[in-house]
Amino acid sequence: MERAILVGCSDLRSDGQQFHYAMEELKNLAKTAEAEVAAVVTQSRPKPDPATYIGRGKAEEIAALCKETEAETVIFNGELSPTQQANLAELLNVKVIDRTQLILDIFAKRARSREGRLQVELAQLEYLLPRLSGMGESLSRLGGGIGTRGPGETQLETDRRHIRRRIGEIKKQLADVVRHRGLYRARRKKSDWFRIALVGYTNAGKSTLFNRLTSADAYEEDLLFATLDPLTRRFRTPSGFTTLMTDTVGFIQQLPTGLIAAFRSTLEEVKEADLLVHVVDLSHPNRNQHIRTVDELLGDLGAGAIPKLMIFNKRDLCSDPYGAVEGDRAVSALDEADIDRIKRMIEDAIVAECRPYRTVVPAAEGGLMARLETGTIVASKTWQDEEQAFLYSGYVWPASPLYIQLRGKGDPAGNV
Repeated sequence: MERAILVGCSDLRSDGQQFHYAMEELKNLAKTAEAEVAAVVTQSRPKPDPATYIGRGKAEEIAALCKETEAETVIFNGELSPTQQANLAELLNVKVIDRTQLILDIFAKRARSREGRLQVELAQLEYLLPRLSGMGESLSRLGGGIGTRGPGETQLETDRRHIRRRIGEIKKQLADVVRHRGLYRARRKKSDWFRIALVGYTNAGKSTLFNRLTSADAYEEDLLFATLDPLTRRFRTPSGFTTLMTDTVGFIQQLPTGLIAAFRSTLEEVKEADLLVHVVDLSHPNRNQHIRTVDELLGDLGAGAIPKLMIFNKRDLCSDPYGAVEGDRAVSALDEADIDRIKRMIEDAIVAECRPYRTVVPAAEGGLMARLETGTIVASKTWQDEEQAFLYSGYVWPASPLYIQLRGKGDPAGNV
């Protein structure tokens, strides 16, 4: 494994606890990138040094530590300017990357679909372009490893013109992918499926929960950004109502702007949802900040007004999981009884977006009965001897064709 030194610089006015959590997150990011953390260096200063981010004296101290620990890489928790990165690489004589580059590297390793790989490459090239002259020599000398996966290994020896041309090509290819994804979304929208998106901070357990709820086989692992490519499967509530559920990429603090832009088409799946299930890692000490981060990013995506159900996962990893959570929203995706509770919670959240209905269906109309049992949330179904028909009552989603049909039939209770 590549040996790395982690460096963090905190503002004198910043929250010390939040800085500690940020450095812990950097450790987890480094672990996900398959780095061995040789040492952690922190510094407090009024503002980052414009030339070296940490100041020349601290840089010399880290250079000595690199020799002592035989570290090959220094990873900074903040975002370095091209000048800072070039100066640090010269002073330290090792590979220097920042938090943004580390996240991009993880995405490059995780991307599986053609769209995902194109999105990551676009973000990497746009990050690399202004840094090309400053980092080319040091990185080409060291070669490979964290921060250089994906296009980084092949683009270091190319000129800006070639990179700009490649960026243009990727944007054209992504435009086609976006158009196709938009057509799929429009088709699903036209079929009037109720759509659910699982959202949350990275490593909150969304994919594990998604697999248990939909019997899917999404990749799940106790690492940051285990899921990059959205996966959509059918999900049935306890009453039989059939919906579409999508597992999405996890959010993180200071998510690189280039990644948000590159993954815009993927994140559109969140924006098009009718219900968001916000999965929170209950066992994480910084969960409140995670919730705020997700809410802020949802707002940036234009998804802040979508109805949301918050679920606190990883109850099994907490000594007192119910202390900070109202009601029974503390769950474990590994507990079968909790999965049943989650299904009921999701169904209750869907009911809140539906309209009540009550209608009589003759026994001969088997097709309509089948549609009611999968396309609505059936609360009760009773046989009426006098009419030789079933009396259905339940909840129907207003965007469903069944809503119009039930209104046309006339509702004895006047509910629809």
